[in-house]
Amino acid sequence: MLSGKQKRFLRSLAQNEQALFQIGKDGLSDNLIETVEKAFSTHELLKIKLLKTIPVDKEEIAFDLAMHTKSEVVQMIGNTIVLYRKAKTPKIILP
Repeated sequence: MLSGKQKRFLRSLAQNEQALFQIGKDGLSDNLIETVEKAFSTHELLKIKLLKTIPVDKEEIAFDLAMHTKSEVVQMIGNTIVLYRKAKTPKIILP
């Protein structure tokens, strides 16, 4: 579980990142979950853009995706989700 200070730190890092994925009308598919899982092998922090055509609630998608990928929701702002999962050899050193 991330502390408030750690979340603030991760939010500041994510601010300059581009969204790696977009979730649209298909919602949360097995293929998307698998792709996000693979992305966590090279990234610790992922930014995901939600399109206006998503079929369910933004919060529901964020928490379902975090649960399936064993990651944590760092931030949900507008149509953007930021997820974090610590790597086996961490590149991001949390405060």
